Amino acid sequence: MRVGFRMILEAQPDITVVADVPDGHAALSEARRLRPDVCLLDIRMPGLTGLEVTRLLAGPDVADPMAVVVITMFDDDEYVDTALQHGARGFLLKDSGPTLLVEAVRAALRGDALVSPQVTVRLLQRFRDRPQIRTGTPGQPLTDRENDVVRAVARGLTNLEIAGELFVGVSTVKTHLAAAQAKLGVRNRVEVASWAWRAGLVDA
Repeated sequence: MRVGFRMILEAQPDITVVADVPDGHAALSEARRLRPDVCLLDIRMPGLTGLEVTRLLAGPDVADPMAVVVITMFDDDEYVDTALQHGARGFLLKDSGPTLLVEAVRAALRGDALVSPQVTVRLLQRFRDRPQIRTGTPGQPLTDRENDVVRAVARGLTNLEIAGELFVGVSTVKTHLAAAQAKLGVRNRVEVASWAWRAGLVDA
């Protein structure tokens, strides 16, 4: 599987694979030594699991978090939730195909999140059907533009796509998104989407 992923990624003119390793301990060590732009981690790895390595590389307690994409053959909601809570910027199933693999790496580098479409649909269904955990309004109200960005994130748009839709620069989108995340008390795009769906800001 690692050989196949390496071949797919190295065929891209803008991607270089700096290392591939067989277990979790080596993944953690090499990631910290090489500081790659993006780390791809399998959930089931000998030694340390991919979820644990994700927490150590990208978790909320990490001072300088790295971009992590988790890849697995196990389509399990608990794995998805844990990976995203641990700071993963993407979650792909191994049968997602080479195009999504490459796009997930590029999205993670941009600061966007990419989740396998079949997982995304289920996540959004859960967000819509789950009883609302928090109030629909944050302590400090979002501006109109921040609401626009939050809705777009909940629809799965990347920063570049949001910029094109709202006729603003990507840096402006990032500024609005960062401000919205701070007001909502969330850490990543997936949590922003969760809040938006549960708050009823996105049509089913």
